[in-house]
Amino acid sequence: MVKYEAQTLDRTFAALADPTRRALLAQLDQRESVSISELARPFPVSLPAIMKHLDVLSDAGLIERNKTGRTVSCRLVATPMHEAVGWLNRYQRFWSERLDRLAAFLEEEQSCPSKPASSSNRASPSNGGSKLPRTRSTPHGRTPRKS
Repeated sequence: MVKYEAQTLDRTFAALADPTRRALLAQLDQRESVSISELARPFPVSLPAIMKHLDVLSDAGLIERNKTGRTVSCRLVATPMHEAVGWLNRYQRFWSERLDRLAAFLEEEQSCPSKPASSSNRASPSNGGSKLPRTRSTPHGRTPRKS
């Protein structure tokens, strides 16, 4: 069985949970290295807000920063996402197998002729019936209070 480091997965999924961070990663996927000011340009939020998003991505190991003079640029690091995809694929295989077995079971049930239920007791196949006496309901309307 493949072992995944829980903390790495937690940070990766937490970083990917935010749409702004996913959009930042999509920009980085298009180019090798992008300055922070270029990354921030399309977003209607402040540069400090973008910096906080980049901190989360950096802590998750999804980006690397490089400073050249006064310019800080970022580049995508896909390794944590590969681990997350591996984790997701494991559960995708698990559910695919379960759903395939369910589909096979349902196809088998549909192809086998079932025994017709008797018209006298459709609800209970045991033919035992209920042993409890029937109770009468109260009459409609307000129920008088007992003092």
